[in-house]
Amino acid sequence: MPIEPEERPVFIIGYERSGTTLLMAMLGCHSRIGIPEVGWLFPRIYPWRHTYGDLSVKANFRVLVEEMLFGLNKPFWGLKLNPATAVDEIADMATQRSFEGVYETMHRRFLMENGNKPRWGQKTPNNLYFVPQIRQCFPNAQFIFIVRDGRDASVTSLSSAFGAGNIVGAASTWHKANAFVRPFRETLGPDVWHDVKYEELCRNPVEVLQGVCAFLGESYESGMLDFYKSPIGLARGKQRDHAPLGTPVSEKEIGIYKRHLSVYEQEIFATLAGATHTAYGYGLDHGPIDIAPAELAILSEWDGRFRAARLDGPGGHIVFESYRDWLAAQREERRLRGIWKAEDDPREFPVGDPDEETIVGYRSPRRFREHFSIKHRFIT
Repeated sequence: MPIEPEERPVFIIGYERSGTTLLMAMLGCHSRIGIPEVGWLFPRIYPWRHTYGDLSVKANFRVLVEEMLFGLNKPFWGLKLNPATAVDEIADMATQRSFEGVYETMHRRFLMENGNKPRWGQKTPNNLYFVPQIRQCFPNAQFIFIVRDGRDASVTSLSSAFGAGNIVGAASTWHKANAFVRPFRETLGPDVWHDVKYEELCRNPVEVLQGVCAFLGESYESGMLDFYKSPIGLARGKQRDHAPLGTPVSEKEIGIYKRHLSVYEQEIFATLAGATHTAYGYGLDHGPIDIAPAELAILSEWDGRFRAARLDGPGGHIVFESYRDWLAAQREERRLRGIWKAEDDPREFPVGDPDEETIVGYRSPRRFREHFSIKHRFIT
């Protein structure tokens, strides 16, 4: 059943490497808003709710709670929970036995340990693919969508441990994400949807944050600019892929494509993502070119191969990838035990989508992980 918290939940969404973490850290410093680390629960759990069976059965509900709670990228979001009793604690706190019931309870539990702030938020980039589903669960939710020059976003994706393998992968995923949300931006009212440009946030942080706070119905607080001193800012700032989070907001990451992308790479970006890029008001230094389908297929395969090979390398995300595979294996095991049947599968989005693995958050296609015999790893 839908849940409408007294204080409207806030969802920060946008293509990865577009400033979602920066905005999360800023808003998390507001005295009334608490935002834990990323959750990835809508992409990885929600479409497969049917695989848990009848949630009125306590054992089935506990499995759902367990997989949502233990599947967080940051264990328990840093909450002071005893692993031996955490599942029962969250299950007992839940106001209803449902996905949204667990989701809301986990965030409410986070607020309890973080100043008892009254309002929770969530930042998971790929929640952008689940706006209608989020609204079904939380009808009074508000969405802040952040967009960034796709060429700069591509540079940071290419240089990160979890990003694209080449410009084809970066341009394709940037286009997919930013084109996907356009219908939402055009149909949801100004009290539900708010757009932010990364460049404007960096150049005029006070003005942009004042606009965000006005949208949320909150007072602007200058302490949001001290995000780099917060627990999330301090932790993320030590990571190679999020080093800028450890310093005050600046313009130094704007226009980095000029130093890092070749003319050819910019032409490929324009070919694959140019129309969406210009629709968001960004220019192009170089226009599209003709790329033979065979060449594009090779570049796409190289993207997937590189993503897989990088998984268990330095800084790779093999542990997170292993957990996603484990989730899929658990679903099949429940089917074999008769918890659910194949005919019960509604094949909800993104099941069957050509980009299903990317939407769910996989860092590489399964076929390449299997090709390279990448071994699962569950402990770092």
